[in-house]
Order: sequence, then structure tokens, then C-alpha cells
Amino acid sequence: MTPTLPAPDGLNPGELDAPQILSEIVRQATTAGASDIHLQMRGTQAEVAFRLDGVITPVTTLAPPLAERVFGRIKFLARLKTYQDSLPQDGRIEHADLSSPHDIRVATYPTVTGEKIVLRLFNFATVKTIRELAIPEDAAVELESFLRQSAGLLLLTGPAGSGKTTTIYACLQHLLALGGRHIITVEDPVEQIIPGIMQTEINEAVGLGFARAARHLLRQDPQALILGEIRDEETANLAVRAALTGHLVISTLHAGSCRGVLERLLTLCPDHSAVAAAVELIFNQRLIRRTCDACGGKKCAQCFQTGYLGRIPVVEWLRVTDDLRAKLRTRDLQTIQPRRPLAELARDLLRQGLSNELELQRVLGL
Repeated sequence: MTPTLPAPDGLNPGELDAPQILSEIVRQATTAGASDIHLQMRGTQAEVAFRLDGVITPVTTLAPPLAERVFGRIKFLARLKTYQDSLPQDGRIEHADLSSPHDIRVATYPTVTGEKIVLRLFNFATVKTIRELAIPEDAAVELESFLRQSAGLLLLTGPAGSGKTTTIYACLQHLLALGGRHIITVEDPVEQIIPGIMQTEINEAVGLGFARAARHLLRQDPQALILGEIRDEETANLAVRAALTGHLVISTLHAGSCRGVLERLLTLCPDHSAVAAAVELIFNQRLIRRTCDACGGKKCAQCFQTGYLGRIPVVEWLRVTDDLRAKLRTRDLQTIQPRRPLAELARDLLRQGLSNELELQRVLGL
């Protein structure tokens, strides 16, 4: 059964106006720990769902004409064209406008059943430390060791929603604590503002992509450069060159495995010797939902009837050794393996009773 939105202050949902309903949806999403709110028009009504622990969870429906008014309210607060529903639009709602702890990124998109709006909730108050990530001890030690270096390239991989950005922000926090370095980021978007770091948000509409931003920011004399993502050959070569010229570089690359990261980077960068010399560490991570402690996975109000509450990172990592550098130069990658593969680490969580077989199948296909 789809849960319904409880009425604030004892009012019935039918008596609430659009601003109250929107505020209540955001409040409930915040309480549940949702990362995103999905609103999808289906004819004249709208379906509301939260992204909880990486999974879309239905919450309620908004009947006409309330649905239309809520959509209009979102667009108004995000400074979008309220009458436009046939073209995508992007905007942002300041947290004060909804009395929320989050700033909210708004993305609208036309579909065959009506307009779809996704609200991404940004919580600026919670930047985790490396130790708070709950990654394996050996992985945390390797990460901290890399961040003490003066130069080199760290690459993170994993699907969307696997915690890469959270890991990067933990690295930023650690670099700040070490002190003495000029740190610059290029992000899409800036999800959390960290005082003491020069953060840049790309804007493809005006031609400011990762490659162009990185090219110019290298003239700003960074000692640590964080690139949100390597998407093309130019950005890949810039990242490798920066790591070879005395910069500590952190970025993400979609590949799916530690070996896949190296294979893709060697494809993007023709100078295999440069790649071999630049890359120091690779993290491949996933997030697996934790069985709800309150109900033992049987589903309850606390876990929003999902059986899960919170997520656990599973991280395999690969430190590039001299032996591995020699293989990279000749593109001999077949024998490259992380220290402990994802499947083995995930099975450990299962033995500890922290998750279940269904979740491992969903995330890792085991």
C-alpha cells in the first residue's frame, strides 16, 4: 500500500494549499533521509516518490487541481517559466524559501504522461570525514596515505548513487585538516559549500565544461585539484598531465571496476607511459542498503515500509605499484585485480547480518 502524507498541525491534506503541501513533502523527505523527490504527472494527478537509500519509493498522489498548483509553486520558487511544460528547465530553490535545511536543485522534463519534476536535496551541514564513511580500514588507510602525497591521481568509479561524491567531500575535508594547500574543485553541481576551498560549478550552457574549467584553473596555482568527472579525452589528458606536474588530482571515471578504469583511461590517453606514472589509487564503490534494525527487515513506519534503513559502502581498491605501472605501459591488464573484490566484501556484510541476499542481487547481481 502506498503511504500517504500525514497532515501537519492536524489539518486534512484536502484542506492544504499548494505551498503547505510542497513544504510538507520536503519536510517529510528530509525526515526520511531522501536524496531526491520525484513528482510525475499522470494525466491530471501527480505521483510523488522519494529516493530512499538509492531506491525510488512511492509516497502519495496529488489529486487535480492541487497537482497543477504544486508544480506551479515549484517552478515559481525555482524562478522557472511556470507556463512551460513542453521543454526541460533547470533551476534552484533556496532553503529559506521552504524553511528547509536543504537547497534544492529542480529539473523538469516533459513526458508522454505529463511533466516530471525531480527535486535534489542538498544538505550543506553534513560533510563526513574519511573515518565516518564506514569504509574498510585498509581502504581508509590507503586513502589517507594518498592524500598526504604532493602529487598523483586518484580515480573513483561506480554507478550513479554509489557514494562517490560523499567520498570526494571526505577527501576535501581531510585535505583541509592537513592544511597548507590551495584546493580547487570543478563540480556539476556544487553540492556542499566548504569554507576554505575554491569551488567552481560548471555551466555547459555558457561553454564552461570540465575541460575548459580545469584548463584555466591550473593557472590559479592549485596544489590539489578535484574534477567532478572525466568525460572526454581532453579532461582525461588534463588530469594526467596535472598529476605529473606536481598536483594532487581527484576525479571520477565511469567504468564499473578498477581494471575498467585503467582500460578506459588508456583509451582516452594515448600516452600510456604518462597514465602509468600518474595514477596512484583507484576506488570502485557501491552502497548496499542496511537491514532496518527496528523491524529486522520486516518493514515498518521507521523504514518507510521498505525493510531497509541506511546504506553501507562496499569498496574495492587498487594501489598502483611499480609492477602494475610496467603492465600499464604495455596495456597488459588481464591479471590486474583489486586487493579484495566487491563480491567478497559484500558477502562479509551478509555474514554479519547487515544486509540480505536480495539487496546483494540488486546491487551486485550476485
